[in-house]
Amino acid sequence: MRIGLVVDSACDLPYDYFKQHDIELLPITVRIGDAILADHRDERATLQFLNTHVAARGHEAETTPFTVEQIHDLFIRRLVIDYDYVFCMTITKTRSPIHENALQASYSILNDYKAVRAAAGNNTPFALRVIDTQNLFAAQGILAVEAVRLREAGEGAPKIRARLENLALYTHGYMIPRDLHYLRARTRSRGDRSVSLLSATLGSALDIKPVLHCNRGETGPVAKIKGWDGAVQKLFNFTIKRIEAGLMTPTVCVSYGGDLDELRALPGYDRLRAACADNNIEMFSSLMSLTGMVNVGKGSLVVGFAADGPAFEA
Repeated sequence: MRIGLVVDSACDLPYDYFKQHDIELLPITVRIGDAILADHRDERATLQFLNTHVAARGHEAETTPFTVEQIHDLFIRRLVIDYDYVFCMTITKTRSPIHENALQASYSILNDYKAVRAAAGNNTPFALRVIDTQNLFAAQGILAVEAVRLREAGEGAPKIRARLENLALYTHGYMIPRDLHYLRARTRSRGDRSVSLLSATLGSALDIKPVLHCNRGETGPVAKIKGWDGAVQKLFNFTIKRIEAGLMTPTVCVSYGGDLDELRALPGYDRLRAACADNNIEMFSSLMSLTGMVNVGKGSLVVGFAADGPAFEA
């Protein structure tokens, strides 16, 4: 059985990984004023857009995911021919309409695929499964990497589906925003009152950085730590503890809202890389998606992994 994998462009993994493993992207289009870019995970284009538009006016950005019709057309045009079963893994449905769009598209895809496959000389059934990763950004990458691993191991679609749906429940994403004023402006533009003016002002004045946690579609602060470097170091140290205690998959994903040389220079990053190597964990470091950066701000950090254990401990 030919198994295909699809993610939306908010999923933070290196561009080369998507290409190497034939992972299809559902691009999200970002518009800031007259500037428009469809996010295809092109790192050079993303950094140029970031430095030109996002830093100053990113909180005004409009993000447009693939519509139901666009997802339907992508599958009918190519994916129903190239594959027999496709897993479409989306950003958490609590933060984006992508999951609902993909789910709605799946109904018409399953109604329309037979003639397309027959014309290509294939009369066997086609199936697809839309999976809510229940997470964001780097943490979305955990399911995508596991899907690749299972596919390459020759596992069948039922086992892959069960594994991914269970793994989503234990995948954790942790984020440290660099600029609370930006995050507040962005959340207000989206109608989200989760970052108040008082907390943003006090956090910036006192240099307090929140650690935000996402699991099972729910997001919220789990710690407030003095200083950017201190917060980053504590998040990396916590991740090392979870690695040493045992993860559910041999994968850690890290994404950063800026040049990756800045990420590699962060305090504790080298220790995290070493801990991954010592424990046979594959670590993926990537530029945060353009969608992620316009929503949480330039210079933000996200770490994702899957584990059954305690939440963040400062």
